[in-house]
Amino acid sequence: MPTLNDLTIQLYADGADKAGILDLYAKPYIKGLTTNPSLMKKAGIKDYEAFAKDVLQTVTAKPISLEVFTDDLVDMKRQALKINSWGANVYTKIPITNSRGDSCLPLIKELGLAGVKLNVTALLTLRQVAGVAEALNPAVPSVVSVFAGRIADTGVDPVPMMRACGALLHAQPKAELLWASTREVLNIFQAQECGCAIITVPHDILAKAAKMFGNDLTELSLDTVRMFAKDAAEVGFKL
Repeated sequence: MPTLNDLTIQLYADGADKAGILDLYAKPYIKGLTTNPSLMKKAGIKDYEAFAKDVLQTVTAKPISLEVFTDDLVDMKRQALKINSWGANVYTKIPITNSRGDSCLPLIKELGLAGVKLNVTALLTLRQVAGVAEALNPAVPSVVSVFAGRIADTGVDPVPMMRACGALLHAQPKAELLWASTREVLNIFQAQECGCAIITVPHDILAKAAKMFGNDLTELSLDTVRMFAKDAAEVGFKL
C-alpha cells in the first residue's frame, strides 16, 4: 500500500502547536514547516520571538517559514532581517502587500538582493505571481505561496491557475511554488499533479492523510457501516 513517503511533492506541516510541530518534524515525509501570525494566535502564542527561538532549538535540519507581522514597510525590513538571522534553515515570510494594500514587491526585491531566503505569501492572482517572479533574486532560494484553497473557496478551480503560476516562475530556478490553504487530503494529490513543489498541510489534515491515504475503499465502506451500527446500538435506538 502506498504511503506519504512515496509522494514526490514536498509536504510542509502548517501550524503553531509546538508539540505538533516537533512531532511532525521527526516524520520523514515532512520536508519542512510553516506558520503564520493567525496560527500563532490560535495556538495561544504570546511571545513571537521566544516561541520561534524555542522551536528552532529542535527544528534545525528542515526549512521553516516565519512571518513578519508589521504593517510598516520600513519596519517590515527590520523584522525580516531579524527573523533571517535566527537560522540558516529559516525562510522569512513576506506578504504580497501590507494590510493597506501597499505593494511589498520593492521590499521583496531588496531582501532578495541581500541574500534573504523568502517565502512570499498571500498570493491569489497571476498578476501578483508575475510581479514576484520579477522581484525575486534567481540566485537565492525562495518559496512562492499561492493560496489555492482560498481560490477554490470562491468557486474557481485552482488547478489551472497553479499550472499557470508554475509557468510564470520558470525563469526563477531557485523558486518553489507552494500550494497553500489546503482544505482536504485530495489537495495534496492535486498539487502534486499540477507541478507544485510544496504543499503546506495543517496538522489535522496531515493526521487524516497519514491514516486514510491508500485505504481500500471497499473496506472503508464496511468500516463506515460498522460505525453506523455501533453508534445506533450504543444509543439504543428502537423502531
